[in-house]
Amino acid sequence: MSRLPRRRLSVLVACAAAAALALTGCSSSSSNQDSQAAKATTVAEAGGMDALVAAAKAEGQLNTITLPANWANYGNIIQTFQNKYGITINNANPDGSSQDEINAVTQLKGQDRAPDVLDLGQSFAIGAANQGLLAPYRVASWDQIPGNAKDTQGRWASDYGGYIAIGYDPARVPVPPTSLKDLLDPRYRNQVGINGDPTQAGAAFAAVYAAALANGGNFDNITPGVDFFKQLKQAGNFVPVKGSAATVQSGQTPILVYWDYLQVSQVQAQVPNYKVTIPTDAAYAAYYSQAINATAPHPAAARLWEEFLYSTEGQNLWLQGAARPILLPTMVANGTVDQAAYAKLPPAPAGAPQYPSDAQQTAAKQVVSQQWAQATGS
Repeated sequence: MSRLPRRRLSVLVACAAAAALALTGCSSSSSNQDSQAAKATTVAEAGGMDALVAAAKAEGQLNTITLPANWANYGNIIQTFQNKYGITINNANPDGSSQDEINAVTQLKGQDRAPDVLDLGQSFAIGAANQGLLAPYRVASWDQIPGNAKDTQGRWASDYGGYIAIGYDPARVPVPPTSLKDLLDPRYRNQVGINGDPTQAGAAFAAVYAAALANGGNFDNITPGVDFFKQLKQAGNFVPVKGSAATVQSGQTPILVYWDYLQVSQVQAQVPNYKVTIPTDAAYAAYYSQAINATAPHPAAARLWEEFLYSTEGQNLWLQGAARPILLPTMVANGTVDQAAYAKLPPAPAGAPQYPSDAQQTAAKQVVSQQWAQATGS
């Protein structure tokens, strides 16, 4: 994911440094890793849903990371899960990034405070899978998830998403931009922001991919997107800070290139008359992916969390946060969609959105990592 100010890794205390309580946590983590749930790749292998719920309740905890309450309705999702199952969610570092999540998995391995589950931008999910950090697990609704939106080994799956959009405060931006190329206009000097560093944050990476599509690039060639932001910086229009509702309110970045659903749920709620539009020159859509830490200290709760998120209840909670759940077509077809929330979605471009493949995203991420700092000086 990476997300809103998405998130600096907070200091977490290692088991070895925290005396008896932490030592107990380490022991608990080791014991849980030997459980039936830790080896389960489906709910059936966990003994069925009733057995999975019982095992998760016995663990009593779920460690999440980098989930802001105002990100795609996560506040309500977390509370609903806790109320439903009586399991306490410990959400670390809510303002971190997708890379911070991966760092936490590696740095806290074997500790009771390690993340159980991850919510990652897809390119970061692919990277984590390639590092062997993710556990294979297929939720009950796995077959309904499109083939290009899930890992063939079950290590991650897309869950919710939307389109990269241009948002702007009309009080500070009287002439609205309608395309990404518009943002090069001198009238937008010192006004354009994205959600941080695209080598660290999934939302910012998506903004670069969208810019590539708008400037002659394609899923195999993200370099025009990097070049676009280089031009934007040279023109004095790009503000190299982590764009957010706060930076829009302050006037630091009255224009954001960011996910449509987060512009709606985060910024529109705080900035009067804030407008959101999908650019005419780039319809780039993507999903965030869910995954389970391969050494999760609470493996049953981790798997139950995944089942919850991909249930009709969980998918409709994403929809209520203005995001597009991965099972939306299925729920529309079978009549289980929240019709009121569905009607409020920002209009989407015509035609089915196209997505880069795993290989394309991996290659694009490498290009951005190599070129971004030199291109933008950030």
